[in-house]
Amino acid sequence: MENCKGCCVVCSRTGYSCYWGKPRETTKTKQKACLWLTIVAGVTVLALIWMYICLVSYNDQEDVNWKGFTALKLWINWFMVLIILSGLLTTYCVFLLLFALTQVALKEPLNLHWAHKMLLLGGIVFIAIGVIGISLMWPEEWRTVQLSLEATAPFLQIGAVGALTLISKLVFQAMFTTNQNFSRYIIGTTFAVVSIVIFLWPLWIWSPCLIEKKQLPAKPELIGHRGAPMLAPENTIMSFNRSISCGVKVFETDVQLSGDREPFLMHDNNSNFLRRTTNAKETFPNKDLNASASLNLTEYESLNAGEWFIKTDPFRTVSQLSEGEKALARKQKIPSLLKLLDLAQQNNISVMFDLYSRQPQKDTNDTVTTILNSGIDHNLVHWLPPTGRKYVIARAPGFIQVYNNVKDMRSNKGRHLNLKYSKISAIEIRELREDNFEVNLWVVNERWLFSLLWCAGASSVTTNSCHTLKDMDAPDWTMSHQVYVAIWITVDVASLLIMVGLFVYHWFENQKMLTELERERTASLLNHK
Repeated sequence: MENCKGCCVVCSRTGYSCYWGKPRETTKTKQKACLWLTIVAGVTVLALIWMYICLVSYNDQEDVNWKGFTALKLWINWFMVLIILSGLLTTYCVFLLLFALTQVALKEPLNLHWAHKMLLLGGIVFIAIGVIGISLMWPEEWRTVQLSLEATAPFLQIGAVGALTLISKLVFQAMFTTNQNFSRYIIGTTFAVVSIVIFLWPLWIWSPCLIEKKQLPAKPELIGHRGAPMLAPENTIMSFNRSISCGVKVFETDVQLSGDREPFLMHDNNSNFLRRTTNAKETFPNKDLNASASLNLTEYESLNAGEWFIKTDPFRTVSQLSEGEKALARKQKIPSLLKLLDLAQQNNISVMFDLYSRQPQKDTNDTVTTILNSGIDHNLVHWLPPTGRKYVIARAPGFIQVYNNVKDMRSNKGRHLNLKYSKISAIEIRELREDNFEVNLWVVNERWLFSLLWCAGASSVTTNSCHTLKDMDAPDWTMSHQVYVAIWITVDVASLLIMVGLFVYHWFENQKMLTELERERTASLLNHK
């Protein structure tokens, strides 16, 4: 037993203080040690919160990667770099806090090594830069974090109660060992306030998945975002074929007009727009490639639009492909809109697209002409571009008009809405669905988000991850509100009873210690006399 304790002492001293001997302690060093213990605990909490933010933002990793590519002209998984750095920081902080708690349990001095202090300050700076960066460059992601709490808050509260119960022993021990009444009052009051907030947190928790199973809406249909870009190069025929195997109901794509006025599929549309997904720079080194009209359709179709996918592995899914699929991916070309319309007609799948254009009216006219000449059923065309909508309605009244805001949809008596998932609340989704509006939300890749929107009643979601979402038979969790209330009360009561027991135990131990000290003092006085 002594050997085990000695081993723990050596490990905790090495991990926390970076030396084996027991240092000398003074009142001043104790105060500094307590301050740094508080900082360690605070940075650990911040790191865990930051890691949570990164994980729930994983659904939108492509946005970060796109910003990185736009700024540096280099396409790598910048978001994964962020995840790795954040994971390392969080793991480091958690282990450092565990070493600190071990030191407390072993009644060892809490002298934090200077290297740990520097790393903690670096961690604070890293998190601060991340929060500021999101707030300035990606503020809509805070809405994603807020949405995630609708999916995780019930379980976070239970976890918080468990953590509160575990640390209560240390809190009570600190209360009864301090000699200052003011410190005891501060510790006790702070712990009581935090406990009350955590215990009563469910009063403010709401989630669309707190619902009876019989009230669960139908599973949202899947719309393939540029096909199935996790399984094949985006906006290629291979990608759309892979999405067909996922059971998608709609192809979502992006259309631009070539120099000879032919619509083709390509998402990127700024300067050097062919650089990310094609070999245009090598194929046409002497051409200006800053506009879609720079090349004609034949030239676009001659470009390789698949090799980049194998090389960069944008979603880390290339390893899931067979050698034959990899070979096919490498040979993909930029398809025309007409080829996609033919594929959609053959499989009775609808088509919805953004139109990137420098000549909106002219490009709208040529695109509509191409669609009408393709022979596709008009009810398979979901018209999304807002420019020239009145012209499109007059020329092709059979197209389904899709709107990107509720006001326009209602004023034009439309029935189809297409929004980013973070731009609408679960309550608004339910209200629209009750009025028989179709609500599609983009881009939804993660199970937790799909589950949340399923519970809310979304009609469909646009996704990069159709192969994952198609296999979901139910949301990740649903629970009736009555069951949740019962769990909440049970966990709170159990925690409260345990903490009361620990408090009473430490109170008796403290009284016993005070009695022993009084006896020793009395005996010392008698011996002195």
